[in-house]
Amino acid sequence: GINKLDPKCKKILRLLRLRQLHNGVFVKLNKATINMIRRVEPYVTYGYPSTATIRKVIYKRGYGKVNNSRIPLVENSIIEKVLGSHGIVCIEDLIHEIATVGPHFK
Repeated sequence: GINKLDPKCKKILRLLRLRQLHNGVFVKLNKATINMIRRVEPYVTYGYPSTATIRKVIYKRGYGKVNNSRIPLVENSIIEKVLGSHGIVCIEDLIHEIATVGPHFK
């Protein structure tokens, strides 16, 4: 957990959306995020994921936010409905967007 951490590290973990143990996030690297990761380095593991790893994580544990509710990514229709305007219509398009850190990756 995040007990016995200084307030700065707690805030950084919250900003990185790492609120509980064994959570993972994909983050776009820039100067600010690099400095944040350096600050919480003793508490997190980080690195560049391979496309195969991203694919396994998305298919096994992938969830998306639709109308403020957490929905598992099991159908392409869910992705097309929400991200179709960005040209992402299936799970493979989503994986490619994350792996290449495309223009619509947030």
